[in-house]
Amino acid sequence: MAGEMDLAKLLGGMRPQLNPGRYVYCTLPAKVPPGMRPVVTVAEPEGVTVVVSQQEADDLGLRYEYVAAWITLQIHSALAAVGLTAAVAGRLAEVGISCNVVAGFHHDHLFVAADDAEAAVRALEELAASQA
Repeated sequence: MAGEMDLAKLLGGMRPQLNPGRYVYCTLPAKVPPGMRPVVTVAEPEGVTVVVSQQEADDLGLRYEYVAAWITLQIHSALAAVGLTAAVAGRLAEVGISCNVVAGFHHDHLFVAADDAEAAVRALEELAASQA
């Protein structure tokens, strides 16, 4: 199943969905421990970055600084699509919201400061509506 490549269709059909919960970025010196359920994992030379629920991080005694909300764009974007990340991050920047983007095979996922979640969804919905 091929993802969408057309930027106007991607933006117009993104349907941002705020996932329940709060998420944090943690770094581990080695691999992800058994039983941990990260929603994102990135291996870097300095260690493994994981994004996990704040509750799980607290339960495991992990240190974190940034508490985020997780927004999923509900359109299947092609990994080779051009401009979606720039348009979304640019719109959020216009309203003063930082954004960390992770591309999955089917969807793009945004992590914004937890306190900015509702404002971020509104800004993205406005961006989508402007494509109609």
